[in-house]
Amino acid sequence: MCGIVGYIGEKKAKPILINGLLRLEYRGYDSAGISTIEKSGIKTIKNKGRVAELENSDEINKLNGTIGIGHTRWATHGKPSTTNSHPHMDNSNTFSVVHNGIIENYAGLKEFLKSRKYTFLSDTDTEVIPNLIHFNYQNSEEKGKKRLLEAVTNTSKMLKGSFAIEILCSDFPDNMVVVRKDSPLVIGKGVNENYISSDIPAILSFTKDFYLLNDNEFAFISRDQIEFYDEDMNIIKKEARNITWDAGAAEKGGYPDFMFKEINEQPKSVRETIGARITQNSKSSIPDLKLDKEYLKTINKIFIVACGTAMYAGMAGKTILESLCEIPVEVEAASEFRYRNPIVNEKTLCIFITQSGETADTIAALKLAKSKNAKTLAISNVIGASISREADYTIYTHAGPEIAVASTKAYTSQIVLLAIIAINFAEKLEINQEKVNELKSDILLLPSQLEEVLKNTERIKSFAQRIYKEKDVFFIGRGIDYTVALEGSLKLKEISYIHSEAYPSGELKHGPIALIENDVTIISILTNRLLVEKSISNIQEVVTRGAKTFIITNQELNHNFDEVITIPKTNPLISPILSVVPLQILAYYISKEKGLDVDKPRNLAKSVTVE
Repeated sequence: MCGIVGYIGEKKAKPILINGLLRLEYRGYDSAGISTIEKSGIKTIKNKGRVAELENSDEINKLNGTIGIGHTRWATHGKPSTTNSHPHMDNSNTFSVVHNGIIENYAGLKEFLKSRKYTFLSDTDTEVIPNLIHFNYQNSEEKGKKRLLEAVTNTSKMLKGSFAIEILCSDFPDNMVVVRKDSPLVIGKGVNENYISSDIPAILSFTKDFYLLNDNEFAFISRDQIEFYDEDMNIIKKEARNITWDAGAAEKGGYPDFMFKEINEQPKSVRETIGARITQNSKSSIPDLKLDKEYLKTINKIFIVACGTAMYAGMAGKTILESLCEIPVEVEAASEFRYRNPIVNEKTLCIFITQSGETADTIAALKLAKSKNAKTLAISNVIGASISREADYTIYTHAGPEIAVASTKAYTSQIVLLAIIAINFAEKLEINQEKVNELKSDILLLPSQLEEVLKNTERIKSFAQRIYKEKDVFFIGRGIDYTVALEGSLKLKEISYIHSEAYPSGELKHGPIALIENDVTIISILTNRLLVEKSISNIQEVVTRGAKTFIITNQELNHNFDEVITIPKTNPLISPILSVVPLQILAYYISKEKGLDVDKPRNLAKSVTVE
C-alpha cells in the first residue's frame, strides 16, 4: 500500500527518489517525503499530498546528497498530515527511517521508549522504529558497522507485525541498511550504485538485476557492495535475478491513463499468458507445476483463495475446474479463510491468486493451508514476489506490469491461466477430453477476439455519458455470467464511486427488484445459450419497471434494449475473458466523465500489504 524507494550511488539522490515515488503513485497514498544524507547531516523534506507537491517544495532543490530514502504513505495510524508523513527521525536526528507495513505492538514500545525519555511528534506506529534503533544503538557494545547492524537486528526482533524498512544513519554517511518481514522489498544492482524499492517497476528503468529479500533478512548497502545477513547477523549469499519486464511497460505509452492502456493490452497479455502452455495438437505444458495423476486422484477438494478482483477470477476458475476435472471447488476471500479454521488436509489443493504476489491476507492464508499439510499453488503476475517463496508451486500470468489500481489485464490473464490449469489436470486425469480439446481451440482464439471486443469502445463511451450521474447501478447474470457481474460492479465502485450491486438474475424477485424504479440502470451479461431465455425474462421484469438496460451478449436477441454490445461467441467457460472488457471500458469512461483520477482512486491501493 505504501511505497518505498532508495538510492545509494554517485548521482544526486533527489531526482532518482522523486522518479521512483512517481512510479509508486499507483499504490495509493496521501503524503510523501524523502531524506538524504547531506554534509550537515540527514535532511528530511515531506508533506501531505501528491509527490508533485513534494517535488515543487521550496527546500527540495537544495538537496545534493547521493544517498537517500523516499516514501509514499497510505494512512493507517494517524490522519494524513505532514507530521505523520515518512521519513521519521529519532530524537537525536541520527536515524531516518521509512517503513511499509504495520507495527502491531507499537503502543507498548512507545510507552517503553517514553519511560526512557524519548518523545514523539507523530501519531504513527512507525516513529517508534528510529527511536528504538537509537536506543539499541546507544546500548550496543559493538563497534563500526556491527554496532549499526546489531541495533537494527535487535530492533527488528522487538517489532511485531509486518515491515519493510530503510534506514539512514548520520554516523554512516556512505551506507544504508534495509530489512523486510512480510512486506515486499527489492534491491536493484547497478554499477557503483544500488536502488531499493517496494516494487520492481519503480526502479526498472535503472536496472534489470534484482536481489529479492526474504523475511528477516537484512542488507548493509554501499555504492559498490551489498552484504546480506540473517537475523542472527550471519552473512548469507544471494544471487541477483534478471527481470525481463520492459521498462516501457510501466509507462503510459501515449495512452491518457494506465488503466486505459492496460485494458487495451489485454490481447497481448492473454497471448503472453497462453504462451506455449497449450497448443491445438499436443498436451498442455506447465513445467513449473509437477502434480501428477496419482496426486490429482487423491484430491477431494480444491480451495481457491484470493481477495477482490482476484477472487472473482477464482469464481470463474471454479466453474472451469469443476466442469473439466470433476473435483469440488470452493472460492473464499483470503481474509475470511485464514480466520475460520477451514477444513483443509493433505487431500486438499489450495490455489492462491494475487496480482502483486504480496497481498498480506492471501500470503497468511497460504501459510495456514501449508500448516494443515495441503499442497499450495500460487498464481501471481510478479516474478520473485513473496508468495512465490512460500508456495509449493508458483505459476506466473505474464501480463506485464499492471500500474492502475483497478485491475483489468491481470483479471483476464488469471482466468486464462486457471483454464489452462484445468486443462492440464483433466489431461493428466484422462477425463473430458472432448471438452478439453474444444476449450483449447477457443482459448487460442481469445487474443484476436479481444481485439474485436475493443472495437466497441466508442459505443460504450456514449452509454457512459448517459449514465455517469447516476447514484445506483445494478449488475445481473446467471452462472459464470454472475461472476462477471460481480467484477463489473467492483470496477464501477472502485473508480467512479457510484454505488453498485451485483445479483444472480434469478434472485431479483427475492428482494432486489424492490430497488428497481424508473430510469435505474441494469447491466446484464448473457453468454450461455442454455440460460438466455430465463435471463431475458429477468431483464423484462426490470424493463417493465422503467429501468435502462445495457446488455453484453454473444447470443442473438430479438428484443428492444437500450444498448446491446455484442461480443464474439466462445466457450461459455471462458466467456468472462471477453464479456468483462465492455464493463471495464464502461467504468473507465464513467470515471472520466466525472473528472476523477482513474488510475489512483481514493482510499485504495494497488498492493494491499497489510490486513
